[in-house]
Amino acid sequence: TPVVTPTEPSPINTPPITNNDLIEIKSPMVGTFYSSPNPESPQFVSIGQQIKQGDIVCIIEAMKLFNEIESDISGTIETICVNNGDAIEFDQPLFLVKKD
Repeated sequence: TPVVTPTEPSPINTPPITNNDLIEIKSPMVGTFYSSPNPESPQFVSIGQQIKQGDIVCIIEAMKLFNEIESDISGTIETICVNNGDAIEFDQPLFLVKKD
């Protein structure tokens, strides 16, 4: 009798992590991600928002210092990859931006 090995189903509708149109804004340091300057303030950026190179996109707290993180590209925020208050790692993607 022939041996029938079940094949692994290929993942369907699994979006790619990134696509060629999107550029990652990555964390330059380990720390805590903050999406706004303080709890009462609106977020620096939101999904669908146009940003320019040099715009502040978030704050990362590292060793009691609050570091404003600027975008190094211009484009539209497509995805915010982390949540307010998350502990983040060096080089971790923070935002996906569709470049202008």
